[in-house]
Amino acid sequence: MQAGGSHPIQYQPGKYPAPQHSAPIVWMPMPTVMPNCPPGLEYLAQLDNIHVLQHFESLEMITGFETNNTYDIKNNLGQMVYFVTEDTVDYTRNAYRTLRPFVLRVTDCMGREIMTMQRPFRCTCCCFCCPSTRQELEVQCPPGVTIGFVAEHWNLCRAVYSIQNEKKEDMMGVLGPCSTYGCGSDSVFEVISLDGVSSIGSITRKWNGVLSAMSDADHFEIHFPLDLDVTMKAMIFGACFLIDFMYFESSPPQRSSTHN
Repeated sequence: MQAGGSHPIQYQPGKYPAPQHSAPIVWMPMPTVMPNCPPGLEYLAQLDNIHVLQHFESLEMITGFETNNTYDIKNNLGQMVYFVTEDTVDYTRNAYRTLRPFVLRVTDCMGREIMTMQRPFRCTCCCFCCPSTRQELEVQCPPGVTIGFVAEHWNLCRAVYSIQNEKKEDMMGVLGPCSTYGCGSDSVFEVISLDGVSSIGSITRKWNGVLSAMSDADHFEIHFPLDLDVTMKAMIFGACFLIDFMYFESSPPQRSSTHN
């Protein structure tokens, strides 16, 4: 397949298994290599918005057993851009649930891991305003090369994050709504400049009706300027997953161990 071709790209063998779908996957045409762009981020350089679609796990709802999350990343045409898989052991997922440390692996149409996102464990038993309890996500692209962090900041009324570079210098901010629990409406997290004056983009959790209320199969839409630095696009992309785990990753119901 030639770079930049107009034909749909079918999944090809790589290090990681192909995503499991009932219908053939149509991938976004592979872009040409770009100078000064981390390998695999050429896709983001061509886009000003993407959709993050979490897979619905019916077995998880029935059994209460927490499974690894999987996500499709698509453009506005419905073409696959990336596939994201959680890589966490069973014990960790089911012992720590939504607070679990995790690794997310982002793969492209060739099955190559082009980005890694990881959250360390943070104990929440201390005072909620203590720095050691605040959540943080590290983004690596390519895997092993840190390009930045998403850091939570304590705020009494709303979700507040900073998007940082590899030196942990603040580059942008993220402000969430005062409440993320409203039924029937989207939850918008605004990406803003450091001075709080300019709106750069947004991360919106779309309301999916009954599915939103009963499961953690979320749909996010991410907007950013087309000409935004591709590394910062990747960081906004990473912020979406930290937001998902912190506010929208509902634990499956636990089965009772007692019998009547």
